[in-house]
Amino acid sequence: MRYVKEEGGLLNNFAVEPKMYEAEPPTASQKRNFIILGTVGAILVGGLMFVAVSVS
Repeated sequence: MRYVKEEGGLLNNFAVEPKMYEAEPPTASQKRNFIILGTVGAILVGGLMFVAVSVS
């Protein structure tokens, strides 16, 4: 466990904050994969709803 030393020499166990970084924008292939996965997910949900309605 990491400790931070205060001005008076006392130790505390407050979390040490990590460095911040900015996320990189998605590449063209990642965007294409997101679109494909979204389409497949929408088809799957639509198919499940169709089956549920047709069975009931």
